[in-house]
Amino acid sequence: MAENKNSRRRGNESLNSKKKFETPHVVSYTRCVPVLAYILTALAAYLLGSIPFGFLVAKVKGIDIRSVGSGNIGATNAMRVLGKPAGIAVLLLDALKGYAAVAWLCLAVLKMFNVTSADTESLRIIAGIGAVLGHNYTCWLKFKGGKGIATTAGVYLALAPWALLVALVVFILAVFLTRYISVGSIAGAIALPTTVWIMTPHNLFLGVVTTALGVLAIYKHKANLQRLRAGTENRFGKKAEVNQ
Repeated sequence: MAENKNSRRRGNESLNSKKKFETPHVVSYTRCVPVLAYILTALAAYLLGSIPFGFLVAKVKGIDIRSVGSGNIGATNAMRVLGKPAGIAVLLLDALKGYAAVAWLCLAVLKMFNVTSADTESLRIIAGIGAVLGHNYTCWLKFKGGKGIATTAGVYLALAPWALLVALVVFILAVFLTRYISVGSIAGAIALPTTVWIMTPHNLFLGVVTTALGVLAIYKHKANLQRLRAGTENRFGKKAEVNQ
């Protein structure tokens, strides 16, 4: 009986010693996987968002959009300089890359890594941040990009569609009343985070990120605000002169 007890004790001790050696490896692996998933998502989303569709569409027409109109590569300047069809194409493409980063890119990352459901929403938000920063600070144009309005719309079509709908209504009303796209964009940048904070269920991370992106969008409109104060801001529908 004593020998059996001693053999059981030795067996338990050997199992415990194995667990002590195995557990750190398992824990370190499970910690590394989400970190790698976050890094890959952020980098891939940034590169996707950095595709300068406004610049590329204008180049096809032989125009450097950075030297005409407001000098911005976004959809508003593209529409003013290149015309409505090209401007609408840029608008849709810029929005699509934001949506794709959150909806499709994250899906691919989730399939590659064993990510828990608790990390899924955070990954989607990180992808949205990456896409907007890629558009605003594209590495292909010396980190001088657009203002992120259309790309942000694509991101929130995937993340918070009802909040986007409210911001879109505010945008349309502001443009209708003032005839300034910039005023509508700023109004939408205020309405979007406000709606995200009000809507339920509440997501603290999403609320903080949306607020930060709203502040960034307003900051990117600082030149527009200066022109508005000076009375030189272009109204909606006015076509810019192009010197080819």
